[in-house]
Amino acid sequence: MTKQDLLPRMEQIGIIPAVRACSAADALFACESVFGGGIPIVEITMTTPDATSVISELVRADPDVIVGAGTVLDLDTARTCLDAGATFLTTTGLDPEIVQFAHQHHILIIPGALTPTEVVMARKAGAGFIKLFPCSSVGGPSYIRALRRPFPDVRLVASGGVTQQTAADYIRAGADVLGIGQDLLPRDAVRARNWHWIHELARRFLEMVKEGRTGKSKNGSHVD
Repeated sequence: MTKQDLLPRMEQIGIIPAVRACSAADALFACESVFGGGIPIVEITMTTPDATSVISELVRADPDVIVGAGTVLDLDTARTCLDAGATFLTTTGLDPEIVQFAHQHHILIIPGALTPTEVVMARKAGAGFIKLFPCSSVGGPSYIRALRRPFPDVRLVASGGVTQQTAADYIRAGADVLGIGQDLLPRDAVRARNWHWIHELARRFLEMVKEGRTGKSKNGSHVD
């Protein structure tokens, strides 16, 4: 899947599950459970042991799913993830070198940003999506709404603290995609290999994205 195909597909799905596990086996179970729950995309964070091996295994097992690498903090890691088969890269903050590397290799980059200045810089750098992290710490949906006004055409990923209680609100406020971690993949569910639990959470979050998009105007505000 090309970068041009990936952008609308990710926006259509509306959720990027962030897999941060204690072992490669836990990560693989979490990913398979998310896929089974109807979300064909995952972001494997580099804090997961043997993260690049997990990426390689997932890509080899099912080329139709979207597998990316998260918490990419340097160029060496970016290269390793690309070699492993990652379809996209996400960073915690805005690193121009990693953004440039992604462009050179025609891979989607989702840099982290928080302030309006960082959003402007990420936009100028050509980011496909911009991840607002940690958005819950600076106002949550209200902060997304405030940023959406001056940046109506920027694709925004709300990440850091998205819960069942706030997911639809983030979409209504103007987020295009939600980055969700433990609230979609509880550690207890992964440890217990409880895929039913994860499937139910995936179903709920997908419904929340649909709910949030109902009545949402083009500039992200809710239509009464």
